[in-house]
Amino acid sequence: MRSKIFAGAGLLALLVAHDVSAQTELVINSFGGAYERKHRELVIDAFEKANNVKIIVTTVYSADMVAQLRAQKAAPRFDIVHLSGGLEATAAAEGLLSPIKPEQLANYADLYPFAVQNIAKGEGPAYSAAVVGMLYDANKAKPAPQSWLDITNPAYAGHLVLTDLSNNWGLLSFLMINKVAGGTLDNIAPGLDIVKKSLAGATILSKSPEIQQAFAQSDAWVAPYAQDYAFTLTQAGLPVKFLQPKEGAVFSPITVNLVAGRPNQALALKFIDFSLRAEASAGWAEAFRYAPVNRKAQLSAEAAAGVLSGEEATKNLVTFDPIKFGQMRGAWTEQWNRTIAK
Repeated sequence: MRSKIFAGAGLLALLVAHDVSAQTELVINSFGGAYERKHRELVIDAFEKANNVKIIVTTVYSADMVAQLRAQKAAPRFDIVHLSGGLEATAAAEGLLSPIKPEQLANYADLYPFAVQNIAKGEGPAYSAAVVGMLYDANKAKPAPQSWLDITNPAYAGHLVLTDLSNNWGLLSFLMINKVAGGTLDNIAPGLDIVKKSLAGATILSKSPEIQQAFAQSDAWVAPYAQDYAFTLTQAGLPVKFLQPKEGAVFSPITVNLVAGRPNQALALKFIDFSLRAEASAGWAEAFRYAPVNRKAQLSAEAAAGVLSGEEATKNLVTFDPIKFGQMRGAWTEQWNRTIAK
């Protein structure tokens, strides 16, 4: 009898060991804080439960993540990396990512074109998106701005905020102003001319909290900046709205990418596809006012009023070459600094 008990116990131990070994791990990064908590809620925890998978999450921001991928290229430790600021283009160009084919994503057909515009270049799809346009005080900015070039409107003199090029949203805003003024990434003189015309009535800031303080003190009426920050300001009780200027807004993707050289890419692709679900896309819009990437995302009336969504609204989203962006940023900043110092 005792031998049968021991035999049964041994069999049970083998079964338990088999179940544990069957649980697969994925190693990913996220961006910490409230963002990472929402990431777990919308994607990570649900995927673990649905697939009997352990997700190991490390807080690593985009620039550091690309640096780690370079250092680990021969033996990468991450299965999936989340990147922003155009760094997915750098990683793809360096062969650090595995290209994803549309047929590998069940949600592909439901995604807006802007979310997958660079998938053929080896970049991962956007699972959420920051959009840069114009913030304005609905009570004081009369009329509301309509164009990027309205930063020169004398009606806003003394109440315009520009963000310097050390801030990504400030840089993207400036590049869009330059584009509308007729400039290119190789020629930012037209944009600098517009900035010169607005300087007498403008405050130059560097950081998001400074913008909130400026609007709270009623000094700021208009500021080129990000859509999600308009939500931060309204949450603070300020009458600030976001609009897409008539020439379009700037799209800054947050992408989910497949790392090259890892053995469990089928499971990693499943996670990437899970990240693109309509429910997750809606969740990012509700929580942070990131533009949804999935057409089927169902938004509350409040969120729908605060984000760009739908075919018509998103067809004019503009992107800038992130490789060029990285190469030229230092030179652009020098030219900007000389202009605002005059």
